[in-house]
Amino acid sequence: MRRRVGIGEYGKSGSLRAEPVRTNVRYNIPVSSASLLAIKSLGLRGISCISLTNLDSSPTSQLVLQSVAYHLGPHLQSLCLGGGNPTEASFVALILGCPALRTLDLSGCNSLFTSGTLLAQPEMAQRVRQALSGLRELNLACLRNLADLSFNQLSSCAPSLERLSLAYCHLTFELGPAQGSISPQDYSPSQLSFRNLLRFVKERAGKLRALDLSGTGLPPEALQSLGQVAGLQLQELSLHSCRDLSTEAVVTLCRQQPGLTSLDLSGCSELTDGALLAVSRGLQHLQHLSLGKLQRLTDAGCTALGGLRELQSLDMAECCLDASVLSLIPALGPSLRVLDLSSCVALSNQTLQAICTYHTHLSVLRLAWCKELCDWGLLGLEESSEKTALYPQLHPELEHHASGSEDASPMPQGPSLLTLQALQELDLTACSKLTDASLAKVLQFPQLRQLSLSLLPALTDVGLVAVARGCPSLEHLVLSHCSHLTDEGWAQAAGSWPRLQHLNLSNCSQLTEQTLDTIRQACKQIRVLDVAMCPGINVVAVRRFQAQLPQVTCVQSRFVGGADLTLTL
Repeated sequence: MRRRVGIGEYGKSGSLRAEPVRTNVRYNIPVSSASLLAIKSLGLRGISCISLTNLDSSPTSQLVLQSVAYHLGPHLQSLCLGGGNPTEASFVALILGCPALRTLDLSGCNSLFTSGTLLAQPEMAQRVRQALSGLRELNLACLRNLADLSFNQLSSCAPSLERLSLAYCHLTFELGPAQGSISPQDYSPSQLSFRNLLRFVKERAGKLRALDLSGTGLPPEALQSLGQVAGLQLQELSLHSCRDLSTEAVVTLCRQQPGLTSLDLSGCSELTDGALLAVSRGLQHLQHLSLGKLQRLTDAGCTALGGLRELQSLDMAECCLDASVLSLIPALGPSLRVLDLSSCVALSNQTLQAICTYHTHLSVLRLAWCKELCDWGLLGLEESSEKTALYPQLHPELEHHASGSEDASPMPQGPSLLTLQALQELDLTACSKLTDASLAKVLQFPQLRQLSLSLLPALTDVGLVAVARGCPSLEHLVLSHCSHLTDEGWAQAAGSWPRLQHLNLSNCSQLTEQTLDTIRQACKQIRVLDVAMCPGINVVAVRRFQAQLPQVTCVQSRFVGGADLTLTL
């Protein structure tokens, strides 16, 4: 995963701080004349990974692209133009200046493919082919104007391509399987056909390792045609929201492509337990699996996933009854590091405690909207009775935990959340039964970088201060709709978060401009702040905050103080 850095970190003058170059950092550069000095400075540092935002066909955009090609082009390896609208000429000029590119993201760049003439001239195409000779990854997602001809012209300029995304492009499918070869006169100038894609896959089978066909409406017979291509050995395949796929198609895929290490079947709503059984038996080296929104799964299918001993990441958001998850947790292997069970609304406290027992090395745990989670579950306690759930004050252990007394309160006893000391991301959004009683005790993770506690109506300043002391490395924090947080709480907490970069306080009704002043003084790394719908914060305070912290790239402030305003730099 690449860390994203806003161009605002370099100041208005474009001067850079003296810090080592980080190879896993993507620099987001807004296209404006103010970015030209920063681009030159980035070039002096040899930065190799950038993303350009707000790109259009204006003279300013063309000037920025020229600057990128000149200062960054020779050593640029990863370039993202996602959502931009450059002219064909400025795009080609940029690519010719970037001979070291390995990754190119053109998702949503519809302007490049509107005319259908991109790289139509053989001489220009040959020059671009030389520049893109080392390109390994190409993202063409969300292109409504992409057709066979334009796809072929661009892909022919990338002979070393290993990874291709056509997610959410409009693919057309023949009624029956394509027979024979496709001739140039059969290429469509207005449609992107599966038949043409299949031709491409056959030609590149020896090199192609990753395909993303999410949202393309891929039917079962098309998936079978892809899987059986001679010489194709895919490692990654994403089929998110291909709702027509059948269990039988997945069973066949697992036989055809046993070398898959990453598979996304989320949103393929027709799949049943048979698909999971085939995955567990046929994809022994699978490391990443997404099964979100699969509502037809039962215990049998979920438990079968225990056969995937190399699994590192599992997404089962919105797909399981609690009994299925509870049976799955002990079966999963020790390699698991990322677990997403968001919106599994029936997820029980016993299941959470099973996670804390069997998967102590998790780095990411997402439990948003798991509304049945209670304090005693996080604390590793046993539920004494149904009455305890209704009247927590009758549970003496919880009284101790809520008291806030450091010397009197016992620490969690059983398999509590505290056992997950490797956590770097935790999402407890809308786990509405949680209170300070548990949060103040178990949120003690020195490595935690991302935390969401939004929509927790019982979170107060006591919990906020305890979280600040227990999680000092936070960079992303979401606390929206926490109506009991006050300026006094932030005055005590903010000093513990010097690394904070993204902060969401929207709909925190008791906060005032005093909290903005506190954040400005204590959180010098802040880049993005959301105080939308905070009635105690006015527009003047927001503007003063931005003026005093020029590195802040975005402040969301809709309806602050009764106004409707979004300030974005």
